[in-house]
Amino acid sequence: MRSSLLLLASLLSPAAAAAQEHEASKRSLLSPDPGLMFWTFVIFLILLAVLAKFAYPKILAAVEAREQALNDAIEGARKDREAAAALLAEQQRRLEATRDEAQKLIQEGRAAGDTVRAEVIAQAQAESAAMLERARAEIGAERDRAVAQLRREAVELAIRGASRVLEKNLDDATNRKIVEDFLGSVATAKKS
Repeated sequence: MRSSLLLLASLLSPAAAAAQEHEASKRSLLSPDPGLMFWTFVIFLILLAVLAKFAYPKILAAVEAREQALNDAIEGARKDREAAAALLAEQQRRLEATRDEAQKLIQEGRAAGDTVRAEVIAQAQAESAAMLERARAEIGAERDRAVAQLRREAVELAIRGASRVLEKNLDDATNRKIVEDFLGSVATAKKS
């Protein structure tokens, strides 16, 4: 305060400015001034009281609110981390179950494929055997028909030959010649 007055006085008069410079040169920065110390202490106490009454409660409330918000955020993060760990474990369990199910379905598919392949092979073999049996039966039936027709033709030829023999039943030599001609015609009929 004293320096403030000196400053004011120095502005007002040049003589006061010279006096202030002289007084300032006498005082050292390290030498204590009891008056200045007293007023500094009084101002500090007044400022402390004003701050304690008006500013500190608001500052402390803001700091406590911030601390509570940080604690809530930390607790929320811990709960979120626990929930994420639980979800991760659940997803891993589901993934393993899905893999097991996929392996099971693959094995079932292979087994079903093997079964179908065996059934198709068995069915093809059965159809092949049935076709072979039908072919054999048809061949046998054709052979029987051919033999029956050959017999009919042989009988017919025999009847024709016998009728010729009867028509010309003259002597043994003629009969013999007729039978030989007949047999020759049967042999040529068989070749054609």
